[in-house]
Amino acid sequence: MQISTKQKTEQQWKWIEGNVCAPKGFMASGLHAGFKRKRKDLALIYSKQLCSTASVYTQNKVKGAPIIVTQEHSANGYAQAIICNSGNANTCNTNGIEIANQVCDLLGESLDISSQNIIVASTGVIGQPLDIEPFKYGIPELVDQLNFAGDQAAAEAILTTDTDIKESAVAFELEDTLVTIGGMSKGSGMIHPNMATMLGFVTTDVAIEPEMLSIALKSVVKDTFNMISVDGDTSTNDMVSVLANGEAGNAIIDSEFHPSYAVFKAALHQVCKELAIAIAEDGEGASTLITCNVFEANTEQDAKFMAKEVISSSLVKTAVHGRDANVGRLLCAIGYSEADFDQQIIDIYLRAQNYQSICVCEAGSILSFDEDKAFEILGTDQLSIDIYLYQGQEKATAWGCDLTYDYVKINSAYRT
Repeated sequence: MQISTKQKTEQQWKWIEGNVCAPKGFMASGLHAGFKRKRKDLALIYSKQLCSTASVYTQNKVKGAPIIVTQEHSANGYAQAIICNSGNANTCNTNGIEIANQVCDLLGESLDISSQNIIVASTGVIGQPLDIEPFKYGIPELVDQLNFAGDQAAAEAILTTDTDIKESAVAFELEDTLVTIGGMSKGSGMIHPNMATMLGFVTTDVAIEPEMLSIALKSVVKDTFNMISVDGDTSTNDMVSVLANGEAGNAIIDSEFHPSYAVFKAALHQVCKELAIAIAEDGEGASTLITCNVFEANTEQDAKFMAKEVISSSLVKTAVHGRDANVGRLLCAIGYSEADFDQQIIDIYLRAQNYQSICVCEAGSILSFDEDKAFEILGTDQLSIDIYLYQGQEKATAWGCDLTYDYVKINSAYRT
């Protein structure tokens, strides 16, 4: 296991390479099966050991067939493989559930495991018929190509309009046992999770009961994937799924009061946070990652409401793209959030990645600020909007991106 020096936190985890293949016992593969013209479009993640599993699903009332099948398969808290195709969402098709079940049957036969232990996912165009033939061709080869270094191929195969793969992995200790969590995600458009508007697949060699894994994942998602937005559209298909095979050999986490639970949850949060930020940064046509930090709120929920509304505002997004420090748009988004705050004491700062900052609103009033400096700050590829409410001790962060002409171009011709 190669450990990098990218970052070391006070929890003593270390960033490593390998995403879903970083934990012990996990293999992956990815190839071109024919759902798309050129790029890889079929991915597989597999553990020889049966895994505890947990998933969080889209709250869109229109759900893709794979979501329905996966919910059924993972209801008992166990799974062994994840298969995902890109290019076709398998949503709103008359035979969608039949196709999703056939995919699991084909994979189960190739892996010699129960089809009920397979999580299935699809992403891409909605309402386009999905042919089983590419799966019949691709699955045997996909299984043959499984290896402990297949993480890059798998991460590439789940992409749609993404410009690059999104991955993360950390190694850390649980009571003197070295354990690992790794993950990959996709998402660029239709990003406004409630959970979720993207796909996230996470693996870990930690031994943990399914119920505890589910509790940890749901809690982590609220502060990571559910705090990003690209365009305000909640998708029909997407989810985050975790497989935990226990091969690290730690004492099994069977309670929220277990001494290892909090450490595991914190590491899971770090992986999911990095994957979520990568999605926001790679928003369709985006040129700037926008981070909104709300400080000193009365409640955490107030801070979350406000931060999410700011990064979701189309007017804020377009102002950032135009490098127009239109503070009125920020205050408008703050004002229509469900947060409770006192307008008369709110301060707002714009801050660049190099920590150069400017105060644009003080005590609820827009200041006469240096427009040239604001223009320079807004022109960076990472912008922070820091909001101080001075009402309590709670805080929250949300991530989004600017809205550009390219977003319209990409989505006006998405099917073609």
